[in-house]
This record gives sequence, structure tokens and C-alpha cells, in this order.
Amino acid sequence: MNEAEKNINLDDIEENDYLDGKFMNSMHRDGRIWNISMMILLMLFPVAVGLIFSAMPDWAAVGMGLLATAPMYWAVAIVEVITFVPMLGAGGSYLAFVTGNISNLKLPCALNALDTNGVKAQSEEGEIISTIAIAVSSIVTTVIIVIGVILIVPLTPVLENPVLDPAFAQLLPALFGALGVVFVSKNWKIAIAPVTLMLILFIFVPAINTSSVGIMVPVGVLFTLGVSWLLYKKGVL
Repeated sequence: MNEAEKNINLDDIEENDYLDGKFMNSMHRDGRIWNISMMILLMLFPVAVGLIFSAMPDWAAVGMGLLATAPMYWAVAIVEVITFVPMLGAGGSYLAFVTGNISNLKLPCALNALDTNGVKAQSEEGEIISTIAIAVSSIVTTVIIVIGVILIVPLTPVLENPVLDPAFAQLLPALFGALGVVFVSKNWKIAIAPVTLMLILFIFVPAINTSSVGIMVPVGVLFTLGVSWLLYKKGVL
């Protein structure tokens, strides 16, 4: 390789590094703008309704209520960011936290897309695939909601049919069961501990099903990371 070819290759590497940095910087900038904007809009909606209908709340009571409940949501938010961002990537995380339903919809869609393409969320391809998967999931969810609102009246007799109740009750278990089989079969040694823990908790502590189910995904992930580290240190993995 001559000196000119070395210079060209070095220039290409520097250009690629620059483009990668530019892409990620723009993603973080736009993600922060949209997340902060959505947070402001969501907080302004109840204020606008209160002003329009002259029904502003007692702000002292609101403050006392937030003082009792907000710390729990702050803790959940911190745990979710630590848990979900490595699995979704930067772009996917910004989009998922704006559109919501992360553990029920966005996370399974993103993980399935990443697994199908054989890439990691932290890679360049993974960033793009995860973001596209979450975007498509958001669009499909919105379209289905619109269709549901339009057809809710004619479909009400069908949806309220007692024959279909067992099927509707199994939608989420079927979704997570299908995804679980894929990931458990690939990492069965890691899966034993968290599956056992969750089964024990949900069977012997039924209150979790209604009061704290939202925080169990991050808790399960952190527990799995700890167990995986111990298994790795002992040479099991």
C-alpha cells in the first residue's frame, strides 16, 4: 500500500467517524427537543381544560398528592431509562418514551426486529432498525385505535360476546409467550432465575398483578443482570 492509499483510507475513516458523530448528535438534539415538547404539551392539556371550563384544581392539594405519588414514578422512570435504553438504542428510546406502551408494544417489536436481523441495538444498523420498528409500531397502533373508535359501536355486540372473553384475556400472554420462547431457548441458563422469581412473585403475591406490575419488567431485568454476572464469574456462562 503506497502513501496516497494510506491517506485516502485515513480520510475515509475520519469522514465516517464525523458522519457517525453528526448523526448521533442530531438524534440526541431532536430527541431532547421532541421529548421536552411533548412533556410540556401533556402538562399544559389539563391546565388548558381547567382554564376553558373554569375548573382549576386546588394547587395545594395537587402538590400534596404529587408529594405522595411522584417519587415512585421518578424511581420507575430512572429504572426504565437504565433498562430500556441499552435494549432499544438512542433513537428508539426517544421515540418509545414519547409514544408510550414500551413494555407492551414497543420493546417486543424492537427486540423482534433486532433479533430477526441479527444486530445489536448499540450498532449503527441496530439504531436504524430499532427506530423503524418502534415507528411502525406507533403508526400501526394509531391506525388501529382510529379504526376501533370508528367501529366501536357496530362491533360492541361482537366484542362483548362472552364466547370471546377467554381469547381477549390471553392476548398479552400469547404475545409475550411467543417472544419468551425465542429468547429463553437461546439463553435458557440465564432465563431460569428470572422466570422462577416472577412465577413465585405473581403466584404468591397476587397484589403485584394490579398494583406494581409496571415496575416488574425493570426489576426483572436488573435481577437477570445480577444473576448473569454471578453465573459468568462462576464460569457457568
